[in-house]
Amino acid sequence: MTEFIPVASQFCALPDPFPMKRGGELRGARVAFETWGALNAEHSNAVLILTGLSPNAHAASHAGNPEPGWWEAMLGPGKPIDTDRWFVICVNSLGSCKGSTGPASQHPDDQQPYRLRFPDLSVEDGAKAAHAVVRTLGIDQLAVVIGCSMGGMTALAYCALHPNGARQQINISGAARALPFSIAVRSLQRESIRLDPAWNMGEYDDQHYPEAGMRIARKLGVVTYRSSLEWDGRFGRVRLDSEHRDDDPFGFEFQVESYLEGHAKRFIRQFDPNCYLYLSRSMDWFDLGECMGTTTARALASLKLQRSLSIGVSTDILFPLQQQEEIALGIAESGCDSRFVPLNSPQGHDAFLVDIENFGAAIGGFLADA
Repeated sequence: MTEFIPVASQFCALPDPFPMKRGGELRGARVAFETWGALNAEHSNAVLILTGLSPNAHAASHAGNPEPGWWEAMLGPGKPIDTDRWFVICVNSLGSCKGSTGPASQHPDDQQPYRLRFPDLSVEDGAKAAHAVVRTLGIDQLAVVIGCSMGGMTALAYCALHPNGARQQINISGAARALPFSIAVRSLQRESIRLDPAWNMGEYDDQHYPEAGMRIARKLGVVTYRSSLEWDGRFGRVRLDSEHRDDDPFGFEFQVESYLEGHAKRFIRQFDPNCYLYLSRSMDWFDLGECMGTTTARALASLKLQRSLSIGVSTDILFPLQQQEEIALGIAESGCDSRFVPLNSPQGHDAFLVDIENFGAAIGGFLADA
């Protein structure tokens, strides 16, 4: 069982014990995080970034780790999230295998991996863990909380569970609740892992590893992260040089198949399967209305924010544009200055990672007025 922790990550010890929303508790738990920029004297310039399912806390390079981060083009001096102005914190999600406590971490009772002994994980648990990091750093109120994809769910939970915990929020390709299509896709991903004999009810190791299940799960994910427009533009119907082999009669024939295979192979040994299952299910369970004991619309209208920006992409099939519009309109009911920015990026759900020109303009413009 391997954890993949970036160089120079910092760690925040969570309250001990740390109660989980759906029962159970964690003992000796921690959250990995990284920071950029400097906190001002008033502690009023803090920005928290909450990630999607798979990223670690290394959003951008810094003195302690010069390797490019997963959001390198967005974060840094003079960039849309300007670290000359903002003190930026990025946390690795609770339940992950990138430094925060999760199913791949050691159980305090026997120092063996938690595996399926890990308590049921909710998005709200991730929000509470992120808040513990913020408070440990001496910050009472964030200037901005930014959530991407699953992190958009976590950002809403953060604002709901900690009223006045942030003055502003930026929700990027996020959602206030899981919709049937995305639940169906994630269910298939989890099923592919669980039906791999090597998964063995979570009792696998590096020699007996559910590689086939993880490979299919990742391919399904990548298909939904991008749009049919981009698949057509990048690959069309271009075939591989070798279109047919007698020893593999239904093997890869098209370049798009080879691309998916390469993408999956790079991922499967870099993310723990049990962590994937727990984080995936936490998204399916999330509904901001259920979190606050009311309807989703009323929950959004009750958030205490001064300003809000919701950004979505017209080609996103996993977190469709209507979900970001729902967030913007719902928060506006509170009297908040709530803005909705729909973008036409062809890259689908992953556009915020690659379409820096459009996303950077929207995010940087909002932050410039903060």
